[in-house]
Amino acid sequence: MRLSRSAGVRAYTGVGLGVVTVSTAATLIRLAQEGAHSLVVAAWRLMLATLVLAPIVMATRRAELRTLTRREWGYALAAGLLLALHFACWITSLAYTSVAASVVLVSASPIFVGLASHVLLHERLSGSMVAALIIALIGSMLIGLGDLDEGVHRLWGDVLALVGAVAAAGYFLIGRRLRARLSLLAYVFPVYCTAAVVLIFVVIPSGLPVLPKHQETWLWLLLLALGPQIVGHSSLNWALRYLSATYVTIATLGEPIGATLLAWWLLEEPPSYWAVAGGVLIFAGIVVASRAERARSAERARSAERAQSAERAQSAERAQSG
Repeated sequence: MRLSRSAGVRAYTGVGLGVVTVSTAATLIRLAQEGAHSLVVAAWRLMLATLVLAPIVMATRRAELRTLTRREWGYALAAGLLLALHFACWITSLAYTSVAASVVLVSASPIFVGLASHVLLHERLSGSMVAALIIALIGSMLIGLGDLDEGVHRLWGDVLALVGAVAAAGYFLIGRRLRARLSLLAYVFPVYCTAAVVLIFVVIPSGLPVLPKHQETWLWLLLLALGPQIVGHSSLNWALRYLSATYVTIATLGEPIGATLLAWWLLEEPPSYWAVAGGVLIFAGIVVASRAERARSAERARSAERAQSAERAQSAERAQSG
């Protein structure tokens, strides 16, 4: 899709707003975890966001929701399941590993978007994309090696963050598909609602306290729902209508920078040298992947233009011969 100048400005502004807002999530989660289990934090982040959006959606998007096909409902439910898995794994990882390591690893989703495009869409991986995967893998291993000295629990947090990255990749890929037709609210509401219900049904049989006892915890949960979820994730989902899933996931690489600085300032948690070194490599890998993706998109656009030119030429020849 070729964007006009004004549409492009709005799309990139939406991505920027989303990245800045989601950067506050890790710190807010850490604060909420002082009064609630990680799964409870994940469940209420999405449940509160759903409750806030429900009256708006019912008043403005009820008719559109009724037009969704079974396949579109299936995709929306799948996106909700992936979002639930993403938050369950990532938020839990923050209880085991550092904010810096967690947000860097969970931001590796562009790599998995590239892999998914190769496996599911049968798009050949270029040499640059393979190099990007190797560089990012080495970066992830550096973070894991650095956390080995901290014990198995810290390494488990790194693994959970990576699983969260895989789930986020699937979530954004489905979002790119559905946002081509659906309005923002008609897409995010069923997705957030599905994720909230899934997480609540995970929490209830686990025996964990479903309702946090402290008012301060509810404040952090509400801020999570209003800021990183409704403003942050919804801004990124809005941009998916105009920008590729690969670009949007690459743009979220700004999150680790903001999240790490906030954690250093508010939680007094400076990043380790291993996390910095591994993070630099992961960023380098994703920059290479970004360039490879842009080159591939440009080549696809040129191929489409050549095909259209050939079709026009053939049509002109047929008209002359007729």
